[in-house]
Parts: sequence; structure tokens; C-alpha cells
Amino acid sequence: MFGRVGYAPKYVHPRTPRSPGRRRRERALAVSTSRNIGPRPGRPFCAMPISGGLMAAKQILVVVDPTTDEKQPVIERAAWLAERTGAAVELFACDYDANIDAGRVATVWIPEAGARERLLLRHRRKLEELAAPLRERGLSVTVDVAWDYPLADAICKRAAAELPWLLAKGAQHHTPLERTLLTHTDWQLVRESPVPLLLVKRPALASKPVVLAAIDPLHVHDKPAVLDDAIYKFAAVLSESCGGTLHLVHAAAPPMGIELAPQLQALIASESRRAIAKFVETHPVADSNVHVLEGVPEVCLESAVKQQHADFLVMGAVARRGVKRLLIGSTAARVLDRLPCDIVVIKPAELVLPH
Repeated sequence: MFGRVGYAPKYVHPRTPRSPGRRRRERALAVSTSRNIGPRPGRPFCAMPISGGLMAAKQILVVVDPTTDEKQPVIERAAWLAERTGAAVELFACDYDANIDAGRVATVWIPEAGARERLLLRHRRKLEELAAPLRERGLSVTVDVAWDYPLADAICKRAAAELPWLLAKGAQHHTPLERTLLTHTDWQLVRESPVPLLLVKRPALASKPVVLAAIDPLHVHDKPAVLDDAIYKFAAVLSESCGGTLHLVHAAAPPMGIELAPQLQALIASESRRAIAKFVETHPVADSNVHVLEGVPEVCLESAVKQQHADFLVMGAVARRGVKRLLIGSTAARVLDRLPCDIVVIKPAELVLPH
């Protein structure tokens, strides 16, 4: 959820007389909103899209915060990608207010008809305003709103139903330090999104973006070999579509971050270079764009992103439970929070590759 929406419908006592004109307006509003917005049996409350046409072969599902007037870079990033890949765009917003669902208005428990519908209709109009400039650029844009909670679950349900090429969401921005941090919702999406996830951090991209693909050919973190293939293919299509350059990076890290003797660390680095060379035989990348760095992943990836001025980092994530999640998941947390570039996360269960 993007936060509680400050929506407080005017309280009307049930015995307060209302004019016939007001009653007619309320009935008309209830009918007009129920045509496009209403609960479906056995499903979360979700509004049907009312704009756009047939779904394109590629689609970018964009999570939008309808409660803010601030600029949302994720919308422009999705439009930028759509112009270069031919993808359609869907602007999606989700909200929920327990007070409205429970019928709590002001300080008493009295349901007000249509409160939920009016709130979602307000969000839909906001999305239509955001979609208008994109349509003027020739893009295919639809909008949709949903009444569901928690936000991450609602987004994953939507993504699982539509299986878009890419799910895009903006990372939270902290102005005092000019730093972007991932919220709890972001982390849930990293773990549970059924499709590739784009977390937008940069306000703007270079004219020829640098796409950095982080692979692990030795599979020291239990990542399956097929995941490296998925990471490479997505990064290659992304860089080609955007007219950018593709780089590979691998961190030759000691197991569990334990400091090893220089001879053992040199052996790990040598094995990593051999594995990367074998990977490049079937996944073409210029030799000058292959980087094997020695050290822990969070330091190596941050260094590679800064050295190559990367705009995108495409990396894999493996959902874990228990002790492994505590030991290895903390490394992933440090990596994602420290990186200044946009991040594309792909998981083994997805393998939803670009067309």
C-alpha cells in the first residue's frame, strides 16, 4: 500500500433528509462507477481496464503511486523502453483503506455507499492524466486500478495474470541523502515477482546506456546454470533494443565471505576466469567488456557499476528460506541498496525471456 489516503467522505446522518436531486445524483454515481469498478466473485476487488486495445506481444506493467503529485521516473523509464522495444504500457495502481471497507466514516461506523468506488475512480482519472502524454508519443497505454492489500501481493497477482515482459516500479527516494532505498514492498517483489522486475533508481539514462549483466558461472551461491543464460539473454535484448553496450561482471568471492589465503583466492579467481571464458564462447561479449573482480559481491558490483557508468544492472535472485536466507540474503540486501543504477532482477522460476 502506498500509505493511507486522506479520504474522508462527508458524514451524513441516516435520518438527515436529503433532497430528491441529491438522491438522484448519488444513484447515478453508483450506477456509473459500478459499470467499470466492482467486486468479482472469488477475486480481489479490481477494476476492469477501460482504455487501450489488444495487448501487444510485449507489455510493461508499471506500478504507479496515485496519491502523489511528485514526478515518478518509473513512468518515463517505461515509456523510454516501450519506444525502443515496441512494448505496450499498462499503468497500474492499487490502494486499500480498512476504514472504508469497514464502513468507518468520521468517528462513527456508518457505511457510505460508493466510497470505495469514488476513491478508485479518482485514482483512475489520475492514471488517465499520466497516460495522456504517453499516448501523444504514439505509445499503446492502458490503465487499471485495484482494491487489494498488501500492495506486493496485489502486484504479484496482476503480474501472474498478465505475464508482462517487465514489471517496473520506482524505488523509494530519500531526499536528505539523495539516496534511493528499497522498501519492504520492493523486497517482497524481489522475492516473489513471477516476471522480471525493474527497480528504477536513476532519474535519467545516458544516450547509449551501459547494461551490466552479473553472472555466476561457478554457481557458488546455488544459482542454477539456466539463470545465467536468462540474465544474459535479457541483458542482451535490453542493450540491443536501447542501442547500448553489454558488459558481463562476475565477483570471484570467497565462500561465505571468509578471508582466504592469497594462494586460495588466486585459485578462485583463476577458476572464475576460465568459467567466464567458457560462458562467453556461447554468449558473445567483447573481451574488453568482460570483468572479473576479486572480493565480496556487494563491493565488486558497486565498483563495476561506477567504473563502467552502468545504467542498468541485470542480476539474478534465488528465493531462500531459513539460515541460507539470513546468511546470503543479507548480501543481496547490501548490493541492491548500494547500487545507484536501475536494477533488473530475474529469478529461476520466471525464465520469462524477452521475445
